[in-house]
Amino acid sequence: MPQLLFPLRWIALPLSLALLAGSGAAHADREDHERARKALEAGEVLPLKTILERVERDFPGQVMDVELERERVGGRERWIYEIKVLRTGGALVKLKLDARDGSVLVNQTRSRPPAQER
Repeated sequence: MPQLLFPLRWIALPLSLALLAGSGAAHADREDHERARKALEAGEVLPLKTILERVERDFPGQVMDVELERERVGGRERWIYEIKVLRTGGALVKLKLDARDGSVLVNQTRSRPPAQER
């Protein structure tokens, strides 16, 4: 039995550390959510629903990812929506929008490589 306890101790320590690290990440996520909520209430950002309606109108396809981040752009900090859209035909569009007014700051399109013949 003592031989079994030694490996369990080595497993328990990294597992405990991983759980502690995970709780820190969850706390950071809650803080990010709170900052975003306050920005919405203060009128610093448009609601996500409004942004997505515009994106779906101007860039039809499937929204794959959405992030709201604070970035330094043009010498000042502002809220930015980063959105990835998979268009019909396979092109991936990466957008950065000013979260205050919805204007497109960056529009990068990466086309799907042509299918290779066998």
